Amino acid sequence: MTGAGTDKSKTGFDLAGPVVILVEPQLGENIGMTARAMGNFALSRLRIVNPRDGWPNLAAKRAAAGADHILEGAALFATLDEAVADLDLLFATTARAHDQAKPVVGPEAAAAEIVAHTADGGRAGILFGRERYGLMNDEVARANRIITFPVNPGFASLNLAQAVLLMGYELFKRSTAGALPFAMPERSERASQHQMDAFFENLVRELDRVEFLRPAEKRDTMLVNLRNIFFRMEPTKQDMHTLQGVIMAIAEGRKGPAKGGVLDGAQATRLRALLAEHGQAAQPPDSAGSVRGLARLLRRNPTDAERILWQALTRDRRFAGQFKRQTPVGRHIPDFVSFAHRLAIELVNDGETETIAAERASRRAWLESRDYRVIDMKVTDVEADLDRELARLEAMIAQGG
Repeated sequence: MTGAGTDKSKTGFDLAGPVVILVEPQLGENIGMTARAMGNFALSRLRIVNPRDGWPNLAAKRAAAGADHILEGAALFATLDEAVADLDLLFATTARAHDQAKPVVGPEAAAAEIVAHTADGGRAGILFGRERYGLMNDEVARANRIITFPVNPGFASLNLAQAVLLMGYELFKRSTAGALPFAMPERSERASQHQMDAFFENLVRELDRVEFLRPAEKRDTMLVNLRNIFFRMEPTKQDMHTLQGVIMAIAEGRKGPAKGGVLDGAQATRLRALLAEHGQAAQPPDSAGSVRGLARLLRRNPTDAERILWQALTRDRRFAGQFKRQTPVGRHIPDFVSFAHRLAIELVNDGETETIAAERASRRAWLESRDYRVIDMKVTDVEADLDRELARLEAMIAQGG
């Protein structure tokens, strides 16, 4: 992503580094990407010798990804002689042996010499050749040193910008002593032994409650392994607070849905029956918070029939996106409601008590008085023939249209 790592609020470097000299580059895009690579490592002096596609070049600007200042400051030369005339240390980059009696160095050694040379006021430059066939013998002959990269000999050719990037990296690393731009923030002190022991005691207590540390003869070994896992992490105090919260949330969650637990289908059915028996499904008009809390509880704990019907309503194109489950309508919470169709679905269990039936009738009357239609679906029918119930629902929607 262009600019993904660039923070324009920060002051950048500008190294008094070597001149980057591109000899007869062929594509404007490669010149632009070279400028971008130079900008990454604080090189700013670019010289271009006889570019094939002319200069200035729109393709180069597009590929520079924000390194426009380097392109704008680039110097154009007709010949290599003119481009290197003022330099007193010149390196030529090449992937091919040119059989010339001069030192051959890698990028790291070259960077060390260039940094030392420019620090003493010297003027250094690095030659980069054409994309297609690199530097000619007479061009390499002008250099004091040859730079070659430790690459796969069977595939040694680098893209122009890649070669500049590798040299820029070594130069910048040498000039800045390899300092990284940022480090992991210290958000909290390292956890104390006391805090670690307290966490471990809670963890072991909860593991014992679920009989995880079995068989008994392996308990001590398992505890040593667990302790080593956490002590190898070298957690902070904040890490320990978070882990303690995780353990407690898991432990409390097992105590029931009000603490975040989830019931199975049979338990959820009993929960709904209990709420209906005690009249908690219909709250006073001024207790909207309680109704919303109850709705969240019921959504988290669907019965088996609710789960089956909800999956069908969300996946079937006839109904997808049209219904909500366990959503308050005023002071009531129907099993399913479509506000668009003003239609509520009530699931009816076999063998419901008179109290539950009365509560359902009261809810139906309240909804119908507000222009909602209510369709009852027996749980046994949903589980036995879901397609038939969905067809009945579709017909009712059509009648309302």
